[in-house]
Amino acid sequence: MSSRSENVGSHRSRSLRKAYWAGAIILLLVPLIAMQFTDEVNWDVADFVIFGVLLFGVGITYELAARKTGNAAFKTAIGLALFAAFLQFWMNGAVGIIGSEDNDVNLMFYGVLLIALIGFLVSRFDPLKLAIAMRITAGAQALVFVIALVMGWGFTGPLTAFFMAMWLGAARLFQKAGRDAERAKIARD
Repeated sequence: MSSRSENVGSHRSRSLRKAYWAGAIILLLVPLIAMQFTDEVNWDVADFVIFGVLLFGVGITYELAARKTGNAAFKTAIGLALFAAFLQFWMNGAVGIIGSEDNDVNLMFYGVLLIALIGFLVSRFDPLKLAIAMRITAGAQALVFVIALVMGWGFTGPLTAFFMAMWLGAARLFQKAGRDAERAKIARD
């Protein structure tokens, strides 16, 4: 029975991986196709390279992290955190979150991502430490909102809430993965 469920899980995992990589390629082709029909989309080679590196970097990072465990909560948390980081980086670089992409105020959002990255590196993929790192990242996201509001640079409330929900959702899933790992360890001992 266990062998059958492992095969189903392995097949599902392969299918999801194929879907991600196919989706990444399609996403990369969307601006190329759009450029054929409108002048509103005007990407150069550098835009495609940066977007491709982002997409494939996220995919490879997820694959490496997901191989560390079979825990679904951990894999989902990694995916959610990577999606939040990707989306925030892409939005900020493409059009800017406050004003245009050239507004120096937007550097604060890269600071949030740097905090998340440092959290991942320091945690060494320990789910309970990652849960803390994601909570700290959510706090940094809130701090950027407060600074922007107090300084009169712009109101990013809905966007801040959206990203905080993703960081805190990842934290909750990492916490669950850590508790699951602890229970499994106790059961083995």
